[in-house]
Amino acid sequence: MKDWKFKVLYDGECPLCRLEVQWLQYLDRSGNLAWEDIAAPDFDPSLYECTLSDLMGTLYGVLPDGRKTHGLETFRQAYRAIGKGWLVGFTGWPVLRPFFDWLYKLFAKHRIRLGRFFGRSCGSGRCSIPPQR
Repeated sequence: MKDWKFKVLYDGECPLCRLEVQWLQYLDRSGNLAWEDIAAPDFDPSLYECTLSDLMGTLYGVLPDGRKTHGLETFRQAYRAIGKGWLVGFTGWPVLRPFFDWLYKLFAKHRIRLGRFFGRSCGSGRCSIPPQR
């Protein structure tokens, strides 16, 4: 059995992604989340049966049993794992889910540009790998 409830595969080169990770780490008082930086030089996407390009296109997460999540569902699972699912739960309501999932996809597509808008940029250029999605 793993000692975490949910693992987040995040882009450590994305300034907005790093801010969200820092926030979740702060909220995760019990250590229920694990983290893996997909921009790290030694990261191996084949461990998750994905390509780096796949993972750069949207946020992925992994449950202890190996099931993967992507997009906004990853946020929902991460917040649930730390006991704060109520903060994002409404984004999964059947009537609202399609809208919030679409909004996240739009954000993910433009996250690097948005980061630059807020004065933050991708340092190594690895985060500019074009996503497959």
